Amino acid sequence: IPAGHADPVDDRFFAALQSRDIHYNSPEAAIAAAHQVCTELNNGDSKAKVAQDVIDQTDLDPYHAGYFVGASVGAYCSQYSSVN
Repeated sequence: IPAGHADPVDDRFFAALQSRDIHYNSPEAAIAAAHQVCTELNNGDSKAKVAQDVIDQTDLDPYHAGYFVGASVGAYCSQYSSVN
């Protein structure tokens, strides 16, 4: 196990991002962005709006932004996994 904390949820999240070749400035930044996705959904924003926010704030294209939102939901706020 590498130094630091090895969180299985974080590990699955990073594996999902890596599976689509999604890069991030730091693991902490990726986790913070994922939690921001959940915060926006908690505030009532649609997944489409959240994905647009990801597009606006990153260099991800719509496909990868949508995947990032999905991976974030799957890892950190799964209560939204079946809601559009």
